[in-house]
Amino acid sequence: GGAAKLGHVVSSAVGAGLAGLEPLVGIPGSIGGALHGNASTQGGDIGQWTHSATVMTHDGEIETRSRDSLIFAHRQSSLDDLVILEAQFALEPDDPREITQRMQKLWIIKKAHEPASNECTGLIFRDPGGDTAASLIESAGFKNARVGEARIDDRNANFITVDSGASADDVLRLIELVRTGVSDRTGVELELNLEIW
Repeated sequence: GGAAKLGHVVSSAVGAGLAGLEPLVGIPGSIGGALHGNASTQGGDIGQWTHSATVMTHDGEIETRSRDSLIFAHRQSSLDDLVILEAQFALEPDDPREITQRMQKLWIIKKAHEPASNECTGLIFRDPGGDTAASLIESAGFKNARVGEARIDDRNANFITVDSGASADDVLRLIELVRTGVSDRTGVELELNLEIW
């Protein structure tokens, strides 16, 4: 269903010898959230493997949308304003051991570039093209910047790490400080990669 944890679905697919979703290893959240934001890594995105999605519309109608009617783009999809009840994926049969090895390698590479702390956000800003958001944040002097108990991570400047007692306001003020500072110093307007509710 849409509330299923993405990590559990990835692991189940790998265990069943179905390849395609393993690049998404380590991305937190649910299947519904992953489809809303078209969760992706350098190895691909969830949209490319989506066969259909059963959704609830604004009117409370239940519909199944086929791949032909679904649109997936960078960090967005045509499912954005719908409640995702379930999804079906068209995955490719493969040797479970080989998929597991690929997944483990991707996990190691991903962890080498993320903060060591478990208390962190995902990538804060989208890469604007050319430079990465992390390099722009660092060159603007905001690596290790802090607001309250929230700080820019020292391993990857496009992550926020929160200490015990951090508030949502700390995180939001830090995001605004960095976004404004990068714009003032580099002329680049960073676009949020997070959805703030």
